[in-house]
Amino acid sequence: MLNQRYQTCIEACSACALVCETCAASCLRETDVKMMARCIELDRDCADLCALAALLMTRDSEHAKAVCRLCAQACRACAEECGKHQADHCKACAQACLRCAEECERMAA
Repeated sequence: MLNQRYQTCIEACSACALVCETCAASCLRETDVKMMARCIELDRDCADLCALAALLMTRDSEHAKAVCRLCAQACRACAEECGKHQADHCKACAQACLRCAEECERMAA
C-alpha cells in the first residue's frame, strides 16, 4: 500500500518515470537520433529521479522532500526539452513531467 500522505505525488512520479523511459526509447528510434540526444539525456535523468522520489516517499524517508525538489527541477527541464519536439511521445512526456513537477513542488513545500 502506498504511503497515503504522498499518494498523489508517488503516482505522478511513478507514471512520469515510465513515460520518460518510453520517450527515451522512442527517441532512440527516431531518424535523427543526434537531434534527440538532449531529450534522451533528460528523459533518463528524470526517470531515475522520479523513481527514486517515489521510493523515498513510499518509505517516508527524511530525504524525500529534498529529492522531490530536485525531481521537480529535472521534470521541468525535461518538459521544456520535450516541448521542443513534435513527436507524440515527447508531447506525452512533457505533460507527464509538468504534472509530476507540480506534485513534487507541492509535496516539498
